[in-house]
Amino acid sequence: MKRAFERPVLAQLSRRVAFAMGGHRSKLMLMALLMAGSAAYAQETYPVNGIASPREGCVAFTHATLVKDAQTTLNNATLVIRNGKVVDAGPNAAIPKDAVVVDCKGKYIYPSFVDLYSSYGLPDGKRSPFSWNAPPQFLSNTKGAYGWNQAIRSEVNAGALFNVDEKKAANIREAGFGTVLTQQEDGIARGTAALVTLADTKENLAIIREKAAAAYSFDKGSSTQNYPNSLMGSIALLRQTFLDAQWYKSQPAKEGVNLSLQAWNENLQLPQLFLTADKWDVLRADKVGDEFGVQFIIKGGGNEYQRIPEMAATKATFVLPVNFPGAIDVEDPTDARFVSLAEMKNWEMAPGQPAAFEKANIPFCLTAAGLKDIKQFLGNVRKAIEYGLTEQKALEALTKTPATALKAYDKVGSLEPGKLANFLITSGPLFREQTVVLQNWVQGNRYVIKEDGWNDIRGSYTLSITPGTTLNIDIKGTPSAPTLSVIQPDTLSGRIDVTDKLVTLSLPLSKKGRNNLRLSGLIGAGNWTGTGVDTAGNPVKWTAVFVKAIADKPAVVKEAAAITTGELYYPFNGYGWEKLPQQQDILIKNATVWTNEKEGRLENTDVLIKGGKIAQIGKNLAGGNARVIDGTGKHLSAGIIDEHSHIALSRGVNEASQAVTAEVRIADVLNPDDVNIYRQLSGGVTASHLLHGSANPIGGQSQLIKLRWGQNAEALKVTGWDPFIKFALGENVKQSNWGERNNVRFPQSRMGVEQVYVDAFTRARDYEKQGPGKRRDLELDALVEILHQQRFITCHSYVQSEINMLMHVADSFHFRVNTFTHILEGYKVADKMKAHGAGAGTFADWWAYKMEVQDAIPYNAAIMHNVGVVTAINSDDAEMARRLNQEAAKSVRYAGVSEDDALKMVTLNPAKLLHVDNRMGSIRVGKDADVVLWSDHPLSIYAKADKTIVDGIVEFDREYDLQLRKRIAAERSRLTQKLLGEKKKGTPTQKAAFTREEMYHCEDLQGGHQHDIVNK
Repeated sequence: MKRAFERPVLAQLSRRVAFAMGGHRSKLMLMALLMAGSAAYAQETYPVNGIASPREGCVAFTHATLVKDAQTTLNNATLVIRNGKVVDAGPNAAIPKDAVVVDCKGKYIYPSFVDLYSSYGLPDGKRSPFSWNAPPQFLSNTKGAYGWNQAIRSEVNAGALFNVDEKKAANIREAGFGTVLTQQEDGIARGTAALVTLADTKENLAIIREKAAAAYSFDKGSSTQNYPNSLMGSIALLRQTFLDAQWYKSQPAKEGVNLSLQAWNENLQLPQLFLTADKWDVLRADKVGDEFGVQFIIKGGGNEYQRIPEMAATKATFVLPVNFPGAIDVEDPTDARFVSLAEMKNWEMAPGQPAAFEKANIPFCLTAAGLKDIKQFLGNVRKAIEYGLTEQKALEALTKTPATALKAYDKVGSLEPGKLANFLITSGPLFREQTVVLQNWVQGNRYVIKEDGWNDIRGSYTLSITPGTTLNIDIKGTPSAPTLSVIQPDTLSGRIDVTDKLVTLSLPLSKKGRNNLRLSGLIGAGNWTGTGVDTAGNPVKWTAVFVKAIADKPAVVKEAAAITTGELYYPFNGYGWEKLPQQQDILIKNATVWTNEKEGRLENTDVLIKGGKIAQIGKNLAGGNARVIDGTGKHLSAGIIDEHSHIALSRGVNEASQAVTAEVRIADVLNPDDVNIYRQLSGGVTASHLLHGSANPIGGQSQLIKLRWGQNAEALKVTGWDPFIKFALGENVKQSNWGERNNVRFPQSRMGVEQVYVDAFTRARDYEKQGPGKRRDLELDALVEILHQQRFITCHSYVQSEINMLMHVADSFHFRVNTFTHILEGYKVADKMKAHGAGAGTFADWWAYKMEVQDAIPYNAAIMHNVGVVTAINSDDAEMARRLNQEAAKSVRYAGVSEDDALKMVTLNPAKLLHVDNRMGSIRVGKDADVVLWSDHPLSIYAKADKTIVDGIVEFDREYDLQLRKRIAAERSRLTQKLLGEKKKGTPTQKAAFTREEMYHCEDLQGGHQHDIVNK
């Protein structure tokens, strides 16, 4: 049985005959026949319905300014194409005898653009609406021999799903693109992306490379599966899948057939493309890639310019969007208050991102992805050029760089023999504002973008009107926008409209004349002819004979005014630094020093800081060249350490989808831009222990950070500390407060919680005993670390029975619970905790906010402390952390704890609980210079942190903070005026909208496809 017949060749040609290149119609028909005939001829396995016409199409474009690539521009050159490919290009290119010759005098020819990020021709991922009424889904519902997680779709083959879409292709071609890398935007592992052209041809001819790249993201897309439900879960899934694929490759018999892992391994041979949302996602993706020896091509989110050194360090090629943020309407001050300074500055500075990458020598491509209207693309590229991007680099970013990144520079990206005939014909230099893209040729097929302006009709003409009138007219303007003048003693302005070869003229005969000659006709090679009506409405015939060309005045290229923007801030926030502060030697003199050591409080004492450490403590110290800070009348304490915090995190604090998620890592999702870092520095906090939430019995791995304001995520992390993990007990883990649908995931009772622990550690013990060739399991790796006292537990807890239960489980498996946090019934079991070796992190006086805290008392911390349990006061709240000194003071008020011991509850004791008391928590020679200079007694409600110092760097200075507030006001005022100016010019604006901060507590859940708060 034969396949379905191709459409008749001549029927295909009928659409391509109308040609606006000058010359005879027969010549154009011949050219169309040649071009379409070559396309039909190329499909040798397809039968022809009609008479076979295996002709070759050859076209020579002469007298053009030929831009072969970003480095090579040739004047008066010829481009020869045959069968959809470039045959020759250059000033001396030979014109074959069978070639159709197209005169491109005055035109420019460029390689068509290549877009490295597109979903053209592919079905959208069908994102299912999230519903709290639907039961949880624990395994993939994809039918077939695929992997367990629905978001891992490495088996998807874009080439097999691809369909030519003529309408969408036409829109993308208008922006100058001839080739795109297309992927299905769905899932964390998205399978392969196909490199395709934008030709209106059959799919098998449009596909350049079926599998051109493998695609990834942190977004699980259409997956209805619960896991992952957080960013850290997405990263953990990626990491585990890399390991599983390696194991599957070496031990296939143990898994059977797993098409997802099989495809994953095959795809690793391809270029690897990763979609990210912002600058921090870039670093997260790059870190995962580095772990497994993969160099990603990274599609950025648009704010990467804010961290150029970090971007350069990735060694990645970037795909940069030009969907620059639109101007915001700030005319109404009530609305304007919702707009942050960071949003304003990003609007101003984002167009400079490509220039910043060029200046830093970071390879990058440009993409139209994210634009609401792709017609804005070239305009936005020109805007990037106004902001400092060079035209040469812009063209390279649209041609050679993307082609090279995909290892497809032998196919596309320049105009060299053997490459696809993908090129643009423009009216002038591509990136000049007045330049028009006339045609976009893809695989040797011509697509008209703008017909008007192909022929330069400008010049002087003699217009003869029958009967008896002769006029001299001049046509000036530009080829795409001509203007008409009637030459008389008084030159009169008329009107001319040109569409293809059709022309209409409106000619005044006198200044006072109310009626004009109205003519229409056809533009010929030299003469124009047509009909019309005179001023009285009588029919006339007319001809126009070309007399001479009008010499263009040399174009006056105005020097573009340099665009100035505000300064970058680190972090990109109103309170950020223009330049990161440096560590310095500091001498603090005449302060009351709360040492937290056996020396106690020292009056009128000096502290010398050198190299980020406490160097000397004493009176009348000499600091040499150290910066001197007068501490007279002030108090100096160790920096506050928050043992339980959830600040500075991105996209979820709970991976709530499973009972055990020990594989997820808070370290993967740090957000250094969180203003709560600065706010807490203002309250004397110098370090925070960032914990996973309390949604499951065994949560994720935690991260201790120092509040190094302005640094990147890696620089926030405290290195060389014992790793910790979050466990939880109580109502949250058994989902009693999650709603009616959550009655499926085990555990559903407090008895079940115990069995989760027993099962998890039994599995971990068995896993450890397995021999060579075992599958590495990141979840069990973390539990094995606990068994060997290499990772330590912080456990969310309230009720004494559960606290006893977990200590019993720990004793059974021979490990120790390091810290019970919250623990509002700790006073009931303090003796047992001391015997077990557990410490406590608790609230000073929170109670009665849910059922399991009804027995909380304000003496809890004091009772545990008096029994000998190392006790800390913590926050679990971004706001409370700013006044932990006052929370500590409550134990003095409620229970008579000494002032020194109370202060230790937020300094030395949390350091002990976190195993860093050899470095932090007290003022002792050799310890880290993490100190706070208070205006008053540190436990007083009147005390303010005047200066907060971390590692010898003044991270917060109250006097400087006042200067920053003035800077913020001035910068807001400047940007407000600039935005108002944009609106006045008629620039489209967007409504000001409130942006919600990401602030988390233990119970916060990020469910499905939205951020939901449970029992906050």
